[in-house]
Amino acid sequence: MLQKLSLALVGTAVVFMGANPAGAVSLTKGGSTPVAGEGQYTNIQGATTINFNDGIAPSSGNVTYSATNGIVQGNVSGQYASPFGNTSKYLTISPVSNVAGGTGSVAINFAKALDYFGFYWGSIDNYNFVDVYSGGTLLKTFSGKDVPGAPANGEQSGNANNVYINLLAGKGETFDKVVLRSTGYAFETDNHSYKLASVPEPTSMLGLLAFGALGAGSFVKRKSKMA
Repeated sequence: MLQKLSLALVGTAVVFMGANPAGAVSLTKGGSTPVAGEGQYTNIQGATTINFNDGIAPSSGNVTYSATNGIVQGNVSGQYASPFGNTSKYLTISPVSNVAGGTGSVAINFAKALDYFGFYWGSIDNYNFVDVYSGGTLLKTFSGKDVPGAPANGEQSGNANNVYINLLAGKGETFDKVVLRSTGYAFETDNHSYKLASVPEPTSMLGLLAFGALGAGSFVKRKSKMA
């Protein structure tokens, strides 16, 4: 009887723990001091960075980009412009098929769950969008208008409209796909960074089991005294 009751209480504890509402994905500003010719990088410790300097967007392994034809360098008037202070290669996305990055969107899929993704966002526009997914479910959509302090008007110079963005999962939440998309010329980004979600320590689950067993034992003792 005690064993069954212990398992029942542990199960209840797990259900309650899982029922806590997960925090939303948040968008914040924050990057490193600009690197000469490359713009800003992440300031999140332990993150892995993809800077496109080799002209490649990963198409297999832990991270997969759905389109790789948008890696460019420099400016083309009316089509794309380098993020401020960046003379290296970067990723551009356009809704027009006959220009570089003309896929309209790029899905970035991750083999494992993340709690962080960041990128240097150049000449922010209000028609640039970032969709964050978990297991096929859309968690949050951000646009250029959601970047704090950014005019989101396509301004190509200055720090106000060229910003390093951090997407942070709330407590107990993760995500595994980020979609960058644009309905106009263009969505320019560089120095993408990501960090795998932290895995709970095994001792945490052992503590939960012990709590359940102790709770069950205490319940049985109280019941015996009342009988």
